[in-house]
Amino acid sequence: MGGTRGTDSDGGGAARLCARLAVLAAIGSLVVLVLAVGEAGLVVLAAGFLGVAVCAVGLWWFVAHRGVVRLAGALLAAGAPAAVLVLFAYDGLWLTALVLILCWAVTLACARAALRRSSPERAMPAVPAVRPRRPVLIMNPKSGGGKVGRFGLVERARELGAQVILLDPSAPADVAALARQAVADGADLLGVAGGDGTQALVAGVAAEHGLPFLVVCAGTRNHFAMDLGLDRSDPSRCLDALTDGEELRIDLGDVSGRPFVNTVSFGVYADVVQRPEYRDDKTGTAFDAMPDLLLGDGVRRLDTRIDGTPLSSQQALLVSNNPYTSPDGLSGAGRRPRLDENRLGVLGIRVEDAAEAAGLAVRGSQSPALTVLSATRVEVTAADAEEIPVAVDGEALRMPTPVICTLRPGALRVLVPRDRPGVADIPPPVTWQRVMELAFGRTERAAPQ
Repeated sequence: MGGTRGTDSDGGGAARLCARLAVLAAIGSLVVLVLAVGEAGLVVLAAGFLGVAVCAVGLWWFVAHRGVVRLAGALLAAGAPAAVLVLFAYDGLWLTALVLILCWAVTLACARAALRRSSPERAMPAVPAVRPRRPVLIMNPKSGGGKVGRFGLVERARELGAQVILLDPSAPADVAALARQAVADGADLLGVAGGDGTQALVAGVAAEHGLPFLVVCAGTRNHFAMDLGLDRSDPSRCLDALTDGEELRIDLGDVSGRPFVNTVSFGVYADVVQRPEYRDDKTGTAFDAMPDLLLGDGVRRLDTRIDGTPLSSQQALLVSNNPYTSPDGLSGAGRRPRLDENRLGVLGIRVEDAAEAAGLAVRGSQSPALTVLSATRVEVTAADAEEIPVAVDGEALRMPTPVICTLRPGALRVLVPRDRPGVADIPPPVTWQRVMELAFGRTERAAPQ
């Protein structure tokens, strides 16, 4: 399932054509602005950027303050976009704005198409899997609002020859210990129907013993399953891997000795999820806590070393098992194109006031308030703190400092169905230097992976 694209014979011509169309569409955007200068073009641009900035200021006031300031922030955040639309309609600028938006949308679509055709295939390679003889699946009947029972996962798994360990919601269990006991009893595959936190613990045991691991997306959000391309709308389809599966070799994250499959969060989010009331009222708890965590007595600043390079005084830090797509990207946002590149994704945020919030909204990843990197080792500390709150795949923990995040390359053998409708063809980030090279330079032959 690997393969390459972008050679002169199979994709270079198409890539060059798409790149040239992207350049033409970008020029079209400039032409529209030039023709409209003095009457509409500059007003459209100024109003658009101002609306984004004012909306960001409103959002900052809403999350970082209480009382009247929070109410004013809500009104500002909702009113700024509405005011821009009213301005466009009242002054007859809507047509200019619409043409600019369409030209820019065509520009981005063509640029992404060019980069996709000129780049090697980004899908993770899969190999045929041997059918397991003694699979053991751990299932949490409460996970995802009762998906285990709603989709008949226990019965379906047993029909396919799997042993099912059904957790008792009234008696918290050590799922890692259950998985190790299953291995000792002869299991040749471990699987989980539950949330990502439970998935990670059992995945760690599977990797430790070199066994394949089966993901059944019976959690609430199922981010891990999403990036594996599994059908999150029907968890029972994940069980097809037991009879008609293939195997992916992916990286497994490690945070101070604990495995993780998605993310480790520090700072604001990690502090919020520590609160007992968070599980019952996530939104309300977050809004109640934010003012103290951002500006009040609960402010915590994180100091980080990313592959040895210091990054200081961050309010929030997200470390992921392989990088997510760029925060600026619209296509594939919130997805990891691959889980086998042996790189941690690092996202750091430091916003101290409304002006910085506005700058972040307008400039995106170019803002000094946002740090986007990849690394092989991340070390996190906090001044005068011997331990700090950490959210590991959504699970609230406290860990002694320094907290160290690394990856175990290719440590996890994941068994997946051959038919995975959720596999996304995520284009690479738009790099205009590369687009110009494709449009007017020599298209190089892509190196096979």
